[in-house]
Amino acid sequence: MMNLKFMAMLLSLVVVLGVMFIYVYPIYRFRESPCDSSKDLSGDGHLFRSPDLHLVATDGLKYPQPSITQGRTDIVSVTPWLAPVVWEGTFHPVLLDSIYQKRNITVAATVFAVGKYIRFLKDFLETAEQHFFVGFRVKVYVFTDRPNEVPKVKMAAGRELVVHSVPNSKRWQEISARRMEIIQTLIEETLNKDVDYIFCLDVDSKFHSRWGTESLGELVAVIHPGYYKDDRSKFPYERRPTSRAYVAPGEGDFYYCGGAFGGVLAEVHQLAQTCRKNFEDDAKEGIEAAWQEESHLNRYMWLNKPSKVLSPEYLWQDFKARNSEVLVIRFSGVIKNYNEIRPN
Repeated sequence: MMNLKFMAMLLSLVVVLGVMFIYVYPIYRFRESPCDSSKDLSGDGHLFRSPDLHLVATDGLKYPQPSITQGRTDIVSVTPWLAPVVWEGTFHPVLLDSIYQKRNITVAATVFAVGKYIRFLKDFLETAEQHFFVGFRVKVYVFTDRPNEVPKVKMAAGRELVVHSVPNSKRWQEISARRMEIIQTLIEETLNKDVDYIFCLDVDSKFHSRWGTESLGELVAVIHPGYYKDDRSKFPYERRPTSRAYVAPGEGDFYYCGGAFGGVLAEVHQLAQTCRKNFEDDAKEGIEAAWQEESHLNRYMWLNKPSKVLSPEYLWQDFKARNSEVLVIRFSGVIKNYNEIRPN
C-alpha cells in the first residue's frame, strides 16, 4: 500500500514539474534572453541583445502616409526571403532616425589603411563626418601600419577615432584576408560592451550622401555595383569545389561587396569567425579563394541570408557612369592605380 501511495505521489510530482516546464520556463527564458540571437562573445556571461527587436516611433511625428500600391516601379525592394532592399525612395529618414535616436545606439565602423592605402584615409574620414550616421554616436576604428600618418580630422561630439597598429604584408591578398580575423577579435575584446552595430568598410572610398539608420539590420550586405544586372553565371564566385568558398553553378542570389558589410555584433562576429576559419582551412590545403575574403563572404551569405540588402547606392564605383535607377550615390570607391598602391 505504501509503495502505491509513494508511486502516486511521485507521478503527481512529475506531472506538476512537467506543467511548470511547459508553461513557466518559456516565460522565464523570454525574460532572461528576449533575443534568440543573443550570444556571449566575451566569455564573461555578457549577452548581446539586438537593438532591432522592438522599434518605437516618436509620438506626434508627422511624415508622408506610406502606400503599398504606389512607389518606385524601376527597382525591386524585397528579396525572395523577404529582406528589404534599400534604395532611395523606399524609406523615410526622419521616421527611422527618430526610432533609433530613442534607442541611443552606437555604431562602429572599421577601416584598414595599410601601406599606401593611408592616402585615402583623410577623404574617408572627412566625408564620413558629413554623411555617415550624422547625429549618432559613432566610433571609427582605423587599422594601419602607419599610425603616425593618420590625419587629424575634427569630429563632432559623440564621435571618436580609434587607431590600432597592424603589420604590413608583401601581398595585398594577405592584408585583405587578415581583416576577418581582426574584426572578429575587435568584437570579442573591445566592442561587445558598448556598441550596437558595426560596418566594415573599404578605405579607398568616399561618402557622397546619407548613409544612416535605413542601413541597420541584423546582417547587412551590399550588392556589388559591377554585377547587379548580370545573370548569376557571370558572378565571380569561387568555382573550385575544393575551396570552402565554393558556390556551385546555378546557386547564389546576388554578388555582394567585400568592401561594405555589417549588422549587429553577434551576426558580424559569426560571419567573420566563419570566413576566417574557412580561409585558414583553405590555406592549409594550399587554396586561396578567387577574391579572398569577398569570396568567403559571398559563400557565407548564400547560406546565411542577410536580413537587409543595400542597393549599389551604398558602394558605387567612381569610374562607372551612374545608372538611371541609382538616384543617389552614397558611398563610392575612388579611381586609383592598383599597380601603384598595392605591394604586389
